[in-house]
Amino acid sequence: MTPLETHLRRRIAIEGPLTLADFMGDALGHPELGYYITRDPFGRAGDFTTAPEISQMFGELIGLWCAEVWAQMGSPGKVHLVEFGPGRGTLMADLLRAAKRMPGFLDAVRLHLVETSPILRQTQARALERAPMAPAWHSDIATLPDDAPLLIVANEFFDALPIRQVQKTREGWRERLVAVDPSKDELALMIAPGPGPIAGLIDPALAARTKVGRVVELAPLAWRIAGDMGARLSAQGGAALAIDYGYEGPATGDTLQAVKAHKPCPIFETPGEADLTAHVDFTALGRAASAGGCRVSPVVTQGDFLRALGIEVRTQSLVKAAPGATGRQIAMARDRLIGADGMGTLFKVLGLAANDLPPLPGLDPA
Repeated sequence: MTPLETHLRRRIAIEGPLTLADFMGDALGHPELGYYITRDPFGRAGDFTTAPEISQMFGELIGLWCAEVWAQMGSPGKVHLVEFGPGRGTLMADLLRAAKRMPGFLDAVRLHLVETSPILRQTQARALERAPMAPAWHSDIATLPDDAPLLIVANEFFDALPIRQVQKTREGWRERLVAVDPSKDELALMIAPGPGPIAGLIDPALAARTKVGRVVELAPLAWRIAGDMGARLSAQGGAALAIDYGYEGPATGDTLQAVKAHKPCPIFETPGEADLTAHVDFTALGRAASAGGCRVSPVVTQGDFLRALGIEVRTQSLVKAAPGATGRQIAMARDRLIGADGMGTLFKVLGLAANDLPPLPGLDPA
């Protein structure tokens, strides 16, 4: 039994069954025992690999996107560049290296990283030791400054935020909760005995057509953050990118999964020692951001977005400079980022922008 499971069992004994959001919040973010608090989970030695770790091209293209949007804003003398969930700092390091091609951009940038893990903050600091500006760290969007436009990047951030699940039963909607199964003495899902207010967040059209037994996932925290982003962009100006695996909803289905050592595992097997994620409903995310007051782009696939930004040309340039086995690895990394059998279609991109900005590169219709 992991230390985090012991903590969860104690909570359940005192408070009763927990929501999945409570379970995920502790499993991932408990201040002493949480998964992201106690380790660096990225790369081959960790539990999963993200796009910036696959190829430098990912961060480089995001950097050129940010620089281009800054130019669209009129090249303001000050802009807050923000990354939510910066991982090892790889994306930001690649972003800044590529963005220096835009004259004046790095002089305007004030760098902010929204990260709660002390271990990852140290890793990010090392990755950005040679950055042209020192980052400021934040634990929440609320502490970001409000005196200049924002450029926000959130890559594989929203999928790790806690969700709640409700299930259609013959008696109506009931929340799925985490309890201890007395017959097996292990953590397990149970159905709440009665209705609760969380079901009021289900899309009415989806609720009407959902069959008994189906599950709907709700992400109140993700929606709150997206709404805050929308409000910030509306008030301060700027744009944001949300890149993650997910779908255009509303839809039913249980997408909660645990990953350990790059392989799926049961969500209650080793809580606190495995990553937990759920697919992002980009429609709901965009709706929340729009309610905050910003403009929301159509959702595009990661493959289409990176192609629009020039990943094919960048690949050719890198391969030409590094022929042979290295060149083949570069091409394979490109295929993993944009291919239908890799991240190209499963991962989606959503753009948010202040209403006075022109179309966002690679996202908005021209």
